[in-house]
Amino acid sequence: MLQKIALVLALSLPSLALADTFTYSFIFGEKKVGHLTADTKGDQTTIDFDVKNNGRGPTIAESITLDAAGLPTAWTLKGSTTFGSKIAEHFTRKGTHSEWLDSTGKGQSTKTGIYLAQSSSPWANGIYARALLKSPDMQMPALPGGMLRLEKGETFNVQGSGGPIAVTRYDLIGINLDPETILLDSANNLFADVDASSILVRAGYEGEEKRLRDMAAAWSSQRFVKIERDVAHTFAGPIRIRNVRLFDPKSSALTPAMSVLVQGKVIAAVEPNDSPATPGETTIDGAGGTLIAGMYEMHSHLGQSDALLQVAAGITTVRDMGNDNAVLHELIQQIDSGTIGGPHVIRSGFIEGKSPFSANNGILVDSQEKAIDAVRWYGARNFWQIKIYNSMTPAWVPAMTKEAHLLGMRVAGHIPAFSNADAMIEAGYDEITHINQFALGWVIQPTEDTRTLFRLTALKRLPALDLQSPKVQHTINMMVERKIAIDPTLGIHEQLTQRRDGKIPPGAVDYFDHMPIGWRRDNMKALADTSAPGDDQAYRQAFDKLVEVVRMLHDRGVFIVFGTDTGGSFSYHRELELYQLAGMTPAEILKRATFDSAHYVGQDQRLGSIEKGKLADFFLIPGDPIKNLKAIKTISMVLKDGTVYYPSEVYPKFGIQPFAPPPKVTPASAP
Repeated sequence: MLQKIALVLALSLPSLALADTFTYSFIFGEKKVGHLTADTKGDQTTIDFDVKNNGRGPTIAESITLDAAGLPTAWTLKGSTTFGSKIAEHFTRKGTHSEWLDSTGKGQSTKTGIYLAQSSSPWANGIYARALLKSPDMQMPALPGGMLRLEKGETFNVQGSGGPIAVTRYDLIGINLDPETILLDSANNLFADVDASSILVRAGYEGEEKRLRDMAAAWSSQRFVKIERDVAHTFAGPIRIRNVRLFDPKSSALTPAMSVLVQGKVIAAVEPNDSPATPGETTIDGAGGTLIAGMYEMHSHLGQSDALLQVAAGITTVRDMGNDNAVLHELIQQIDSGTIGGPHVIRSGFIEGKSPFSANNGILVDSQEKAIDAVRWYGARNFWQIKIYNSMTPAWVPAMTKEAHLLGMRVAGHIPAFSNADAMIEAGYDEITHINQFALGWVIQPTEDTRTLFRLTALKRLPALDLQSPKVQHTINMMVERKIAIDPTLGIHEQLTQRRDGKIPPGAVDYFDHMPIGWRRDNMKALADTSAPGDDQAYRQAFDKLVEVVRMLHDRGVFIVFGTDTGGSFSYHRELELYQLAGMTPAEILKRATFDSAHYVGQDQRLGSIEKGKLADFFLIPGDPIKNLKAIKTISMVLKDGTVYYPSEVYPKFGIQPFAPPPKVTPASAP
């Protein structure tokens, strides 16, 4: 009604500008965790966007001025990112001259195009879409670079307090690795920005969120089904890979040149390189490169968008550490059936306590009885372990671990707020998740709340910590004596403490230039706020201290689990590199990433090494990873369950420039 009144006033009084207000709810895990309000007066819109999930999230204020074509002429953004770094971005355009300032620095251009804001709210996607709808072929150049394209999908009705609305699906392509899926109403105003796990949806239509997320999952599936048809190669007869050395985890060395024969999903033989071929074999020339068994990414939160990228990076098994259980179940079925490409999945049952800071994943509980019921729910569905999270009441954990162990499951997790690692080891943990969670108890007070960003910002206290102090050594001794493993996720801590505005992240230097423009700009933004005096140095030194802790644990024989919590793929390669700082050799790291991880999860009889009878999960690189671990970043071929993938074909589907050409393939001769 208010919008109708505004429209009547605008038509009857030409001196007044048309005014509109749109409000939205941001929903994650079926819970509202944020909002967006956009107020438009004439050609200017102001946006208030705030999300807080799992104790963190962005807070952004924007002011945008558009011209008659719907292109920004001025755009100001202020606020903070998910992990607290400051946002101060500005764009202006006069005639054909554009200037901008973001975390990457100053930029300018005289080219025609639409500016892609670095730190915008989802409202920006509606701006891009409306501008593209007016552009020939629904595409146009983007600033600072790249090409932005719009693809139209189906139109359907949604129901809410404002009555039925017809909305149309559009995919924005060219910003990042995956398309942005949005819904526009009949006036081309933003109705929703949606994916399988979260949605920004117009207020009054929150009841549609589950249906729309399910539709988004189906749309994404359609995309990845098509990609799988394009990039997955299967062969009717055996595949023989010649002229390759194998990484042998038993000797932690490379074999002489060998020939590996694959039939279906299984390694049929490992033979001398000069073994004669049999009729009907397809031959792949490894050109003297190295075959390595598929690696294990042990801290994933798997989705469709990163499933195939994991495989292209040589990761053929992931341990999912917490997800929407229904979404993960469907994804695993798609992967196992060969409908889409992805790794094998080991499931962890995520259990979180209810609080204002809860992570809205898995199962949330508000009593010990319900916590035990959640453990039993996961046990009945053959989950490998449970994972306990930040808001869990510490007093409930012993009963949870007892039940999990009775059901044959392991227990991993964060350190719940108002507890410490010592208490969780006593309570029955088999593995501790994240090196910061392990170390926080040494530098914070029992009353300090780690359910917020404090669990990250408190790392600034680490540089002053004496690692030889009794409290530190007591915790490490407990880990050793009780054979507790740790999943440090060093890479995410490197990103948190070392990323700075305008700088290429240290872990991304080897692949940064291959990535899409939106990805590159996002990754030249600091995660933490280092603006206070002394914070820059404190964060940098905190990472050094965390590496020292990992080195001490490794030296004492604690099992180090390799996982990223950042989507794996390229960041997994960096994760492995970082353990060299903790005293591990490339050979030790490769063994841990393959055979040792397979043994840890009870899969070494079928995975973890390249041997007759095991699954055909391995990847080919041209170099020697024992001499230089960076060689694993240049992958020319991956086999997962005997299906062949060439990363040079996969990466362009995500806007990534390939790193290595595929090997030479000789088709099977007639029998």
